[in-house]
Amino acid sequence: MTRWQLQEAKAKFSELIRRCAKGPQVVSKSGKDQAVVLSFDDYQRLVGKISHLVDYMSHSPMKGVELDLRRDRTKTRDVEL
Repeated sequence: MTRWQLQEAKAKFSELIRRCAKGPQVVSKSGKDQAVVLSFDDYQRLVGKISHLVDYMSHSPMKGVELDLRRDRTKTRDVEL
């Protein structure tokens, strides 16, 4: 990974973006790594396809399984009031 000082990254932002095609770029401030800039394709591979919860649940292998959602109302310990 190429490392950029923050002021250099700001001054050469277009170059920074172009180099993302070759791999992630690290930006540092005061000698400490602060950020990683990566291509959108790399980002999508990293996070995967984003879907809605309803879509996720409707494609679940557990779809159609009956669950017992009744609450157990027995006391677990005595409570003094």
